[in-house]
Amino acid sequence: MLTSELDYHLPSGLIAQRPVVPRDHSRLLIYNRSTESREHRRLPDLLSHLNPGDALVYNDSRVLRARVHVVKPTGGKVELLFLQRRRPGFWEALVRPSARLREGITLGLPSAADDPEPSHETGASHEDLKPGAIFTLKENLGSGRWLVKNMTISTTESLLEQIGEMPLPPYIRERPDDPERYQTVYASEPGSAAAPTAGLHFTQELIERIRSMGVSLLPLTLHIGLDTFRPVSEDDLGLHVIHSEHYNLPLDSYEEIVRTKERGGKVVAVGTTAVRVIETVFQEPLGQLEGETRLFITPGFDFRVTDALLTNFHLPKSTLLALVMAFAGVDEIRSLYAEAVREKYRFFSFGDAMLLL
Repeated sequence: MLTSELDYHLPSGLIAQRPVVPRDHSRLLIYNRSTESREHRRLPDLLSHLNPGDALVYNDSRVLRARVHVVKPTGGKVELLFLQRRRPGFWEALVRPSARLREGITLGLPSAADDPEPSHETGASHEDLKPGAIFTLKENLGSGRWLVKNMTISTTESLLEQIGEMPLPPYIRERPDDPERYQTVYASEPGSAAAPTAGLHFTQELIERIRSMGVSLLPLTLHIGLDTFRPVSEDDLGLHVIHSEHYNLPLDSYEEIVRTKERGGKVVAVGTTAVRVIETVFQEPLGQLEGETRLFITPGFDFRVTDALLTNFHLPKSTLLALVMAFAGVDEIRSLYAEAVREKYRFFSFGDAMLLL
Protein backbone atom coordinates (compact mmCIF):
# COMPACT_ATOMS: atom_id res chain seq x y z
CA MET A 1 0.00 0.00 0.00
CA LEU A 2 1.26 3.46 -0.86
CA THR A 3 1.40 5.90 2.04
CA SER A 4 -0.18 8.52 -0.21
CA GLU A 5 -3.42 6.54 0.09
CA LEU A 6 -3.48 7.54 3.76
CA ASP A 7 -3.51 11.23 2.91
CA TYR A 8 -6.56 13.49 2.77
CA HIS A 9 -7.40 17.19 2.85
CA LEU A 10 -8.53 18.58 6.18
CA PRO A 11 -9.35 22.27 6.72
CA SER A 12 -7.51 23.44 9.82
CA GLY A 13 -10.74 24.79 11.28
CA LEU A 14 -12.01 21.22 11.74
CA ILE A 15 -9.20 20.27 14.14
CA ALA A 16 -10.91 20.24 17.55
CA GLN A 17 -9.15 22.56 19.99
CA ARG A 18 -11.20 21.72 23.07
CA PRO A 19 -13.37 18.82 24.22
CA VAL A 20 -17.15 19.01 24.08
CA VAL A 21 -19.11 19.37 27.30
CA PRO A 22 -20.42 16.96 28.43
CA ARG A 23 -18.09 14.31 27.03
CA ASP A 24 -20.78 12.18 25.38
CA HIS A 25 -22.26 15.01 23.28
CA SER A 26 -19.82 14.35 20.44
CA ARG A 27 -21.20 13.54 17.02
CA LEU A 28 -21.08 9.94 15.81
CA LEU A 29 -20.81 8.83 12.19
CA ILE A 30 -22.10 5.25 12.02
CA TYR A 31 -21.12 3.01 9.10
CA ASN A 32 -22.41 -0.53 8.62
CA ARG A 33 -19.95 -2.53 6.51
CA SER A 34 -22.46 -5.17 5.42
CA THR A 35 -25.23 -2.78 4.30
CA GLU A 36 -22.96 0.20 3.50
CA SER A 37 -25.47 2.41 5.32
CA ARG A 38 -24.42 5.66 7.00
CA GLU A 39 -26.00 7.56 9.86
CA HIS A 40 -25.18 10.89 11.46
CA ARG A 41 -25.92 10.59 15.18
CA ARG A 42 -24.63 11.47 18.65
CA LEU A 43 -22.40 9.37 20.87
CA PRO A 44 -25.23 7.95 23.07
CA ASP A 45 -26.74 6.42 19.91
CA LEU A 46 -23.96 3.86 20.26
CA LEU A 47 -26.32 2.06 22.64
CA SER A 48 -28.82 1.28 19.87
CA HIS A 49 -26.12 -0.86 18.22
CA LEU A 50 -25.27 -2.87 21.35
CA ASN A 51 -27.07 -6.01 22.48
CA PRO A 52 -27.11 -8.12 25.64
CA GLY A 53 -24.19 -10.54 25.42
CA ASP A 54 -21.94 -8.12 23.54
CA ALA A 55 -18.58 -7.04 25.00
CA LEU A 56 -17.14 -3.53 25.00
CA VAL A 57 -13.34 -3.62 25.30
CA TYR A 58 -11.56 -0.44 26.42
CA ASN A 59 -8.03 0.75 27.19
CA ASP A 60 -7.63 1.86 30.82
CA SER A 61 -4.15 3.35 30.37
CA ARG A 62 -3.65 6.70 32.06
CA VAL A 63 -1.67 9.51 30.46
CA LEU A 64 1.44 10.46 32.38
CA ARG A 65 2.29 14.08 33.06
CA ALA A 66 5.19 13.18 30.86
CA ARG A 67 6.61 16.59 29.89
CA VAL A 68 9.25 17.85 32.34
CA HIS A 69 11.39 21.01 32.27
CA VAL A 70 14.85 20.56 33.78
CA VAL A 71 18.28 22.20 33.64
CA LYS A 72 21.79 20.94 33.01
CA PRO A 73 24.61 21.65 35.50
CA THR A 74 25.60 24.53 33.21
CA GLY A 75 22.15 26.06 33.59
CA GLY A 76 21.01 25.18 30.07
CA LYS A 77 17.31 24.38 29.85
CA VAL A 78 16.19 20.95 28.65
CA GLU A 79 12.77 19.42 28.06
CA LEU A 80 12.16 15.72 28.70
CA LEU A 81 9.18 13.88 27.27
CA PHE A 82 8.92 10.47 28.92
CA LEU A 83 7.80 7.82 26.43
CA GLN A 84 7.97 4.39 28.02
CA ARG A 85 9.36 2.49 30.96
CA ARG A 86 12.26 0.24 30.00
CA ARG A 87 12.97 -1.31 33.42
CA PRO A 88 12.62 -0.19 37.04
CA GLY A 89 14.05 3.30 37.38
CA PHE A 90 14.90 3.62 33.66
CA TRP A 91 12.71 5.29 31.04
CA GLU A 92 13.02 6.15 27.39
CA ALA A 93 12.56 9.89 26.91
CA LEU A 94 12.68 12.37 24.06
CA VAL A 95 15.16 15.09 25.04
CA ARG A 96 15.14 18.59 23.52
CA PRO A 97 17.38 20.22 22.55
CA SER A 98 19.44 17.10 22.01
CA ALA A 99 22.64 18.77 20.76
CA ARG A 100 25.67 18.81 23.08
CA LEU A 101 24.28 16.12 25.34
CA ARG A 102 26.43 13.24 26.50
CA GLU A 103 26.06 10.15 28.62
CA GLY A 104 26.32 10.85 32.33
CA ILE A 105 24.91 14.38 32.28
CA THR A 106 22.70 15.04 35.29
CA LEU A 107 19.50 17.08 35.12
CA GLY A 108 17.76 18.92 37.93
CA LEU A 109 14.75 21.12 38.53
CA PRO A 110 14.95 24.80 37.65
CA SER A 111 15.42 27.16 40.56
CA ALA A 112 12.68 29.60 41.46
CA ALA A 113 14.68 32.29 39.67
CA ASP A 114 14.79 30.20 36.49
CA ASP A 115 11.15 29.20 36.72
CA PRO A 116 9.31 31.96 38.59
CA GLU A 117 5.88 30.83 37.42
CA PRO A 118 5.67 27.04 37.50
CA SER A 119 2.86 25.48 35.52
CA HIS A 120 -0.50 25.66 37.27
CA GLU A 121 -1.24 22.31 35.66
CA THR A 122 0.93 20.29 38.01
CA GLY A 123 -0.24 22.11 41.11
CA ALA A 124 2.77 20.51 42.76
CA SER A 125 5.38 21.69 45.18
CA HIS A 126 9.03 20.74 44.69
CA GLU A 127 9.69 21.01 48.42
CA ASP A 128 9.62 17.25 48.89
CA LEU A 129 12.37 16.72 46.33
CA LYS A 130 16.01 16.83 47.31
CA PRO A 131 18.09 19.53 45.61
CA GLY A 132 20.43 18.51 42.84
CA ALA A 133 20.09 15.89 40.14
CA ILE A 134 16.85 14.02 39.68
CA PHE A 135 17.65 12.41 36.31
CA THR A 136 20.79 11.14 34.57
CA LEU A 137 21.23 10.53 30.84
CA LYS A 138 22.47 6.95 30.59
CA GLU A 139 22.39 5.97 26.90
CA ASN A 140 21.84 7.76 23.60
CA LEU A 141 19.14 5.81 21.73
CA GLY A 142 19.25 8.02 18.62
CA SER A 143 16.78 10.49 17.07
CA GLY A 144 16.75 12.63 20.20
CA ARG A 145 15.82 9.72 22.47
CA TRP A 146 17.73 8.85 25.62
CA LEU A 147 17.59 6.20 28.29
CA VAL A 148 17.04 8.27 31.44
CA LYS A 149 17.64 7.09 35.00
CA ASN A 150 15.49 8.36 37.86
CA MET A 151 17.86 9.38 40.68
CA THR A 152 15.18 9.95 43.34
CA ILE A 153 13.59 7.51 45.77
CA SER A 154 10.18 8.09 44.17
CA THR A 155 8.85 5.99 41.32
CA THR A 156 9.04 7.80 38.01
CA GLU A 157 5.26 7.71 37.72
CA SER A 158 4.76 9.45 41.07
CA LEU A 159 7.59 11.87 40.33
CA LEU A 160 5.96 12.91 37.07
CA GLU A 161 2.68 13.50 38.90
CA GLN A 162 4.57 16.04 41.02
CA ILE A 163 6.60 17.90 38.41
CA GLY A 164 5.28 16.98 34.96
CA GLU A 165 2.85 18.57 32.52
CA MET A 166 0.26 16.83 30.34
CA PRO A 167 1.78 16.14 26.88
CA LEU A 168 -1.00 17.43 24.64
CA PRO A 169 -0.63 16.87 20.87
CA PRO A 170 1.03 19.78 19.01
CA TYR A 171 -2.12 20.53 17.01
CA ILE A 172 -3.97 21.50 20.20
CA ARG A 173 -3.03 25.13 20.77
CA GLU A 174 -4.98 25.70 24.00
CA ARG A 175 -4.56 23.71 27.20
CA PRO A 176 -7.90 22.70 28.74
CA ASP A 177 -8.74 24.28 32.08
CA ASP A 178 -9.02 20.78 33.54
CA PRO A 179 -6.13 18.45 32.52
CA GLU A 180 -8.38 15.49 33.36
CA ARG A 181 -10.29 16.18 30.16
CA TYR A 182 -7.33 14.54 28.39
CA GLN A 183 -7.92 11.41 30.50
CA THR A 184 -10.70 8.88 30.10
CA VAL A 185 -13.04 8.61 33.10
CA TYR A 186 -11.83 5.03 33.60
CA ALA A 187 -8.08 5.72 33.26
CA SER A 188 -6.30 3.82 36.03
CA GLU A 189 -2.96 2.41 34.81
CA PRO A 190 -0.31 5.18 34.42
CA GLY A 191 2.03 4.78 31.46
CA SER A 192 0.87 6.51 28.27
CA ALA A 193 2.37 9.50 26.48
CA ALA A 194 -0.97 10.19 24.78
CA ALA A 195 -4.61 9.46 25.50
CA PRO A 196 -6.63 6.58 23.99
CA THR A 197 -8.90 9.21 22.51
CA ALA A 198 -11.92 7.10 21.55
CA GLY A 199 -12.50 6.62 25.26
CA LEU A 200 -12.67 10.37 25.95
CA HIS A 201 -16.33 10.32 24.85
CA PHE A 202 -17.53 8.17 27.74
CA THR A 203 -19.14 9.43 30.94
CA GLN A 204 -19.77 7.34 34.04
CA GLU A 205 -23.49 7.62 33.35
CA LEU A 206 -23.11 6.28 29.81
CA ILE A 207 -20.96 3.42 31.09
CA GLU A 208 -23.63 2.46 33.62
CA ARG A 209 -26.30 2.51 30.92
CA ILE A 210 -24.21 0.14 28.80
CA ARG A 211 -23.61 -2.17 31.75
CA SER A 212 -27.33 -2.24 32.59
CA MET A 213 -28.04 -3.51 29.06
CA GLY A 214 -26.17 -6.74 29.78
CA VAL A 215 -23.07 -5.70 27.83
CA SER A 216 -19.73 -6.80 29.33
CA LEU A 217 -17.28 -3.97 29.97
CA LEU A 218 -13.77 -5.38 29.66
CA PRO A 219 -10.60 -3.45 30.52
CA LEU A 220 -7.21 -3.95 28.97
CA THR A 221 -4.08 -1.82 28.98
CA LEU A 222 -1.87 -0.55 26.18
CA HIS A 223 0.57 2.20 27.09
CA ILE A 224 0.65 4.52 24.11
CA GLY A 225 3.92 5.92 22.82
CA LEU A 226 4.24 8.92 20.52
CA ASP A 227 5.25 6.71 17.60
CA THR A 228 1.64 5.57 17.33
CA PHE A 229 0.79 9.06 16.08
CA ARG A 230 3.98 9.72 14.11
CA PRO A 231 3.25 10.29 10.40
CA VAL A 232 4.56 7.59 8.08
CA SER A 233 7.55 8.96 6.17
CA GLU A 234 8.16 5.98 3.86
CA ASP A 235 6.46 6.05 0.44
CA ASP A 236 5.73 2.34 0.82
CA LEU A 237 3.66 1.69 3.96
CA GLY A 238 5.20 -1.76 4.26
CA LEU A 239 8.62 -0.21 4.91
CA HIS A 240 7.45 1.71 7.97
CA VAL A 241 8.75 0.38 11.29
CA ILE A 242 6.30 0.59 14.17
CA HIS A 243 7.69 0.76 17.69
CA SER A 244 6.70 -1.62 20.45
CA GLU A 245 4.17 -0.74 23.14
CA HIS A 246 3.51 -2.55 26.40
CA TYR A 247 0.13 -4.22 26.79
CA ASN A 248 -1.78 -6.35 29.28
CA LEU A 249 -5.02 -8.25 28.68
CA PRO A 250 -6.35 -9.39 32.09
CA LEU A 251 -7.31 -13.04 32.27
CA ASP A 252 -10.92 -12.14 33.14
CA SER A 253 -11.19 -9.96 30.03
CA TYR A 254 -9.62 -12.64 27.86
CA GLU A 255 -12.02 -15.31 29.10
CA GLU A 256 -15.07 -13.07 28.62
CA ILE A 257 -14.00 -12.26 25.05
CA VAL A 258 -13.85 -16.02 24.38
CA ARG A 259 -17.31 -16.50 25.87
CA THR A 260 -18.69 -13.56 23.88
CA LYS A 261 -17.47 -15.05 20.60
CA GLU A 262 -18.81 -18.48 21.53
CA ARG A 263 -22.31 -17.15 22.21
CA GLY A 264 -22.35 -15.06 19.03
CA GLY A 265 -22.03 -11.66 20.67
CA LYS A 266 -20.10 -8.73 19.21
CA VAL A 267 -16.70 -7.67 20.49
CA VAL A 268 -16.71 -3.89 20.21
CA ALA A 269 -13.29 -2.24 20.53
CA VAL A 270 -13.12 1.27 21.96
CA GLY A 271 -10.26 2.68 19.94
CA THR A 272 -7.41 1.39 17.82
CA THR A 273 -5.30 0.62 20.89
CA ALA A 274 -7.87 -1.90 22.12
CA VAL A 275 -7.86 -3.49 18.66
CA ARG A 276 -4.08 -3.88 18.70
CA VAL A 277 -4.15 -5.66 22.05
CA ILE A 278 -6.91 -8.16 21.35
CA GLU A 279 -5.67 -8.90 17.85
CA THR A 280 -2.14 -9.35 19.20
CA VAL A 281 -3.32 -11.89 21.75
CA PHE A 282 -5.74 -13.80 19.48
CA GLN A 283 -3.48 -14.21 16.46
CA GLU A 284 -2.28 -17.67 15.57
CA PRO A 285 -0.51 -19.02 17.52
CA LEU A 286 -2.21 -17.57 20.58
CA GLY A 287 -0.19 -14.68 21.99
CA GLN A 288 0.74 -13.89 25.57
CA LEU A 289 -1.68 -11.94 27.77
CA GLU A 290 1.06 -9.44 28.63
CA GLY A 291 4.09 -8.26 26.72
CA GLU A 292 5.26 -5.90 24.00
CA THR A 293 3.39 -5.59 20.73
CA ARG A 294 4.71 -4.43 17.37
CA LEU A 295 1.56 -5.47 15.55
CA PHE A 296 1.17 -3.21 12.51
CA ILE A 297 -2.35 -3.55 11.14
CA THR A 298 -2.67 -2.56 7.49
CA PRO A 299 -5.20 -3.35 4.73
CA GLY A 300 -5.38 -7.09 4.16
CA PHE A 301 -5.07 -7.91 7.87
CA ASP A 302 -7.16 -10.85 9.12
CA PHE A 303 -9.19 -9.62 12.11
CA ARG A 304 -9.89 -12.59 14.38
CA VAL A 305 -11.72 -10.91 17.26
CA THR A 306 -12.86 -7.36 16.53
CA ASP A 307 -16.45 -7.14 15.28
CA ALA A 308 -17.01 -3.38 15.65
CA LEU A 309 -14.81 -0.37 16.24
CA LEU A 310 -15.48 2.99 17.89
CA THR A 311 -12.74 5.38 16.82
CA ASN A 312 -11.93 9.05 16.38
CA PHE A 313 -10.91 10.67 13.09
CA HIS A 314 -7.17 10.23 12.70
CA LEU A 315 -4.27 12.21 11.26
CA PRO A 316 -3.36 11.84 7.59
CA LYS A 317 -0.57 9.37 6.82
CA SER A 318 -0.83 7.76 10.27
CA THR A 319 -0.64 4.10 11.23
CA LEU A 320 -3.98 4.59 13.03
CA LEU A 321 -5.67 5.52 9.78
CA ALA A 322 -4.11 2.45 8.16
CA LEU A 323 -5.68 0.27 10.87
CA VAL A 324 -9.12 1.82 10.35
CA MET A 325 -8.80 1.29 6.58
CA ALA A 326 -7.82 -2.32 7.21
CA PHE A 327 -11.01 -2.78 9.22
CA ALA A 328 -13.53 -1.00 6.99
CA GLY A 329 -11.85 -0.70 3.58
CA VAL A 330 -9.54 1.87 2.00
CA ASP A 331 -12.06 3.39 -0.40
CA GLU A 332 -14.83 3.25 2.21
CA ILE A 333 -12.82 5.17 4.81
CA ARG A 334 -11.65 7.73 2.28
CA SER A 335 -15.30 8.30 1.36
CA LEU A 336 -16.37 8.49 5.02
CA TYR A 337 -13.64 10.99 5.85
CA ALA A 338 -14.62 13.15 2.87
CA GLU A 339 -18.22 13.07 4.09
CA ALA A 340 -17.12 13.97 7.62
CA VAL A 341 -15.26 16.99 6.22
CA ARG A 342 -18.33 18.09 4.26
CA GLU A 343 -20.50 17.67 7.35
CA LYS A 344 -17.97 19.59 9.44
CA TYR A 345 -17.21 16.89 11.97
CA ARG A 346 -14.49 17.73 14.49
CA PHE A 347 -11.21 15.83 13.98
CA PHE A 348 -8.41 14.32 16.08
CA SER A 349 -8.06 13.92 19.86
CA PHE A 350 -10.85 16.20 21.10
CA GLY A 351 -13.01 15.57 18.03
CA ASP A 352 -15.99 13.45 17.07
CA ALA A 353 -16.16 9.69 16.51
CA MET A 354 -17.06 6.93 14.06
CA LEU A 355 -18.72 3.63 14.83
CA LEU A 356 -17.76 0.97 12.30
CA LEU A 357 -20.05 -2.06 12.38
